[in-house]
Amino acid sequence: MTKSAAPRRPLPTSPFRVAAPPPLKEFAVGDRVSHDQHGLGRAISVEGDGDAVVIDFGGRQVRIAKPYPKLFKL
Repeated sequence: MTKSAAPRRPLPTSPFRVAAPPPLKEFAVGDRVSHDQHGLGRAISVEGDGDAVVIDFGGRQVRIAKPYPKLFKL
């Protein structure tokens, strides 16, 4: 057995290739959002550099911090 000098490259069709991480979620004031527990809402403020978002869910306001679990932009 001989060792080659070049490292092995994965095949583009290989089922074992590493998936790219999901993109980071970013929200802006006025964005319509959906939350698994609270339902539909609208972003009314963004704190810091997106560290937290305050969402108005039709009468109640909820502050949700990164990584924004269960929160999706519509």
